Amino acid sequence: MKRYIEDYIRQDLAKKMVLLSGPRQVGKTTLSKQIMEPLVYLNYDAAPDRAIIRKMEWDRNVKLIIFDELHKMRNWKSWLKGIYDTRGILPALLVTGSARLDLFRKGGDSLAGRFHAYRLHPLTVREICASLPETATEALDNLLRFGGFPEPYLEKNETQARRWRKSHLDIIVRQDILDLEKVRDLKSIEILIDLLKARVGASTSYSALAEDLRVSPHTIKHWLEILENLCVIFSVQPYHKNIARSILKESKYFFYDTGAVEGDLGSKLENVVAGALLREIHFFEETTGRKGQLYYLRDKEKNEADFLVVLEKKPLLMLEVKATTDHFAKSLFHFQKRLPGVRAVQVVYRLEKNKSSGSVDMLKMDEFLLTLNFQQSSPAL
Repeated sequence: MKRYIEDYIRQDLAKKMVLLSGPRQVGKTTLSKQIMEPLVYLNYDAAPDRAIIRKMEWDRNVKLIIFDELHKMRNWKSWLKGIYDTRGILPALLVTGSARLDLFRKGGDSLAGRFHAYRLHPLTVREICASLPETATEALDNLLRFGGFPEPYLEKNETQARRWRKSHLDIIVRQDILDLEKVRDLKSIEILIDLLKARVGASTSYSALAEDLRVSPHTIKHWLEILENLCVIFSVQPYHKNIARSILKESKYFFYDTGAVEGDLGSKLENVVAGALLREIHFFEETTGRKGQLYYLRDKEKNEADFLVVLEKKPLLMLEVKATTDHFAKSLFHFQKRLPGVRAVQVVYRLEKNKSSGSVDMLKMDEFLLTLNFQQSSPAL
């Protein structure tokens, strides 16, 4: 399956090295191996490959060298800088790894000016329809059932998807967390994940979670940061600029794996939309060099809109997600007065026909997700 960033990575490899990060088992290795051939693939976790890397004895008569999990090697950035500065970009260099790679590349500047970075996301409606013979409606329904990680999505077996999900989280909790830092209470982190699964889309009370787990709010915040760093969850913070009475500070948390979400259909749909918005924002950032953020809106009077997309510090799109309704959300009209010029859209899972009321649009969710694209003009903007 061709992934949405494949052509962009191939183009950038002709100029610089590329760092590719993302959630565990999101398809980074598979994508890397289909970029170009012939290639050399070396995984630092494998003892034979580790010896080759340390001795620098790989075959140079190839087009591409892939270093997987290289960030686990001590002083890997300085080592990679030396390789790049001595030998240039031939063969092309692609460095892949878990979410830790993204953390490490943000620290220090030893590789400054030598790389482009990409974050690979789970499948979305737009990517699925571009690569597979599925309609937008089918893609959305399948994302709700199986999640967007390639293995369970492509297999389309609910039992196997549950088995994959359990193994996936077990590896993250039992291996990746300990690889990142020393954490003693892994069982409590597992319980925290379970609690978050049932609270998707709700503003998070650190105090409430701390009380449930009998730890301090500071510990809860720290554990949430760990789970974010490992791409288990991502946070959406409240937007406050130019909305004087938006004083709430609690973040909302969503899962990269939509299939992990528990609760009602509304929560699952909100997670699907959140993941698609974040993917498009990251794609926008990595291919244009500009900045984007994802927020939600809520004020003291408890008016709320699920999402606000901000590109280059300019609010562009506010969004409300509904499972089924024929009525417009009053909050969109409320916030549009405070954010003039921002497009307001209500996306509905089961909707007979698209319609508008004033400057607010009500759209079919599957069609909206199919055209969601912040790089160019589309029905999404």
